[in-house]
Amino acid sequence: MTPTLLVVGASSDIAEATARRFAAAGYALQLAGRDETALGAIAADLKLRHRVTVTVHRCDVTEAKDRAALLASLPVLPDVIVCAVGLLGDQRLNETDAVAAERVMRANYEGPALLLGSLADAFSARGSGVIVGISSVAGERGRASNYVYGSAKAGMTAFLSGLRNRFGKTGVHVVTVLPGFVDTRMTEGMTLPPALTAQPDEVAQAILRAVERRKDVIYVRPLWRWIMAIIRAIPEGLFKKLSI
Repeated sequence: MTPTLLVVGASSDIAEATARRFAAAGYALQLAGRDETALGAIAADLKLRHRVTVTVHRCDVTEAKDRAALLASLPVLPDVIVCAVGLLGDQRLNETDAVAAERVMRANYEGPALLLGSLADAFSARGSGVIVGISSVAGERGRASNYVYGSAKAGMTAFLSGLRNRFGKTGVHVVTVLPGFVDTRMTEGMTLPPALTAQPDEVAQAILRAVERRKDVIYVRPLWRWIMAIIRAIPEGLFKKLSI
């Protein structure tokens, strides 16, 4: 039977690239997100290019009623889910505006985690399924430059690790994706180091490979693994004096 991929946050650059990669590999697609117009355009293109079944589902993952409605509306329980929901926000604004900070925290952790937890239970009842969560290297240590976003991603990373541990002896597999910098609309205008900056299709290819090979945690650019190991190893007394 044709495998099915659910992409949440499907209008983002990484999500769209991922949908294209999986469609080329023969997956039927379920695209979920807030912008139905954008999703409809992506779905039409995917159908035309890859001759696959594509359904569109409106969902704001930060809303409980939307998460429940999404699960109820899916024509079939997917074989794989990729959660690409994320909001970078503005750190300086987040430091003074609790509403803005809450929005970042809910978009990067609370909403996605609650949805993935529900899907994990459904996958477990069926006995199979792959959950892919896109987290961030920013969650590996809090830094003054982005600690609101980073703290939410730290929560997401911990949640995915917990799911992986909980379901490790079942047919449910959980993948944590740590892309590092990615050249997307979200990072537009930022000066990014080329050696550490991936393209959306590079992330998508890494996700498909991780699903096929049942990887647990992947750094899209392997250099990030060593960079973050060094950053985590810096003693706290020294770390708080640094600006990184």
